[in-house]
Amino acid sequence: MDEFSLIQKIIIWGIPVIFAITIHEVAHGWVALQFGDRTAQMMGRLTLNPIKHIDPLGTIIIPGVLLMAGGFIFGWAKPVPVTFQNLRKPKSDMAWVALAGPAANFVMAILWAIIAKIGISIYAADIAMGEPMIYMAVAGIMINAMLMTLNLLPLPPLDGGRILVSLLPGPLAWQVGRIEPYGFFILVGLLYFGILSMVLWPLIGAFITLLASLFGLPAQIFSII
Repeated sequence: MDEFSLIQKIIIWGIPVIFAITIHEVAHGWVALQFGDRTAQMMGRLTLNPIKHIDPLGTIIIPGVLLMAGGFIFGWAKPVPVTFQNLRKPKSDMAWVALAGPAANFVMAILWAIIAKIGISIYAADIAMGEPMIYMAVAGIMINAMLMTLNLLPLPPLDGGRILVSLLPGPLAWQVGRIEPYGFFILVGLLYFGILSMVLWPLIGAFITLLASLFGLPAQIFSII
């Protein structure tokens, strides 16, 4: 993508990033509703309107800076509020609520892979819209793979951390839960020292390779981003 201007990069990445982050958060609220918590619904957060979910720092500024820097891209939306005490079985239900976000990214990555496959067919037929479809689809696969993998890290307040807390016995879960106020700073430190990329890129690469194999996507298309 080095030949693209910043505006073109924003256009290619913008829609996939907004969908990835928005649907991730809505999934949390929707699953919480199924288990008895109506907080997100009552606050108007069970909507696909991205304006309701955009966090200026996490959805726009940080992903934009990372995109310009050419590094690992991550971001976040305004967290969908969940009152865990309202869940029918708060400790065990919390795992399903937390898992819903990464699961949504998993499904979206598959949908973008389908779009990439269609885009390749259109491009092969020498139709102009095929190329931008491929670029946007690859960006969609990449961002959803990144968000899914990142959020599954067992670090509170990431989804993986909440899943871990829900699975651990009470005293140990409480100890792990105490990390949550410092989780963001730990994450930034891991990113700054390159540890985050070192841990996640092999996992992201394995997931993307699996998708490429399942959908018959040529591996070289992932080098365009």
